[in-house]
This record gives sequence, structure tokens and C-alpha cells, in this order.
Amino acid sequence: MKDKDIDFSEIPELTRAQLAGAKMRAGLRPIPRGKTRVSMFLDNAIVEYFKTIAGGRGYQTLINKTLGEHIRSHDLEGMLRRLIRDGYSGPS
Repeated sequence: MKDKDIDFSEIPELTRAQLAGAKMRAGLRPIPRGKTRVSMFLDNAIVEYFKTIAGGRGYQTLINKTLGEHIRSHDLEGMLRRLIRDGYSGPS
């Protein structure tokens, strides 16, 4: 079956309350809320791009937000695929 052939009409939409109560996990371990200081190398072009968009200040926050949005959008897609593949039996 191709993605375009999947019928999403019977899958209920997630509410903001459900998402607010969700716990982020890596594997089976919960990930605590908050931030972790990291040191990493990024391409100069990437750093300059985000500095330009952010106006010089807050570019690290913008990089963090962009990475988070990317993860959430891909994780949601994977979750929906699993629900469709394995079947949705409703809330437990």
C-alpha cells in the first residue's frame, strides 16, 4: 500500500490536552524536561543562516526550535504509520 492510499478519516485527532500530557521518550526511557548544554561543530553556512534569520541574537534558540519541529513532525508521521499498520483500538 502506498502512503497516498491510506485512509486517515477514522483516526481521531490528538487534542492539545493529550499532547500536553505526553512524555517524551528515547527508547523506553523518559527524557526529563529542561535543556542540556552541548558543544558541537556546525557548518559556518548553517550558523550564519540562523544568525541572519534571528537578527544575530537568539540564533541558538532558533536552531533548537527548528530541530524540535523537525523531530516532532517526523515522530508524528511514524506514530501515525504505526497506528495504521497495527490498528487503532482506542484509548486504553
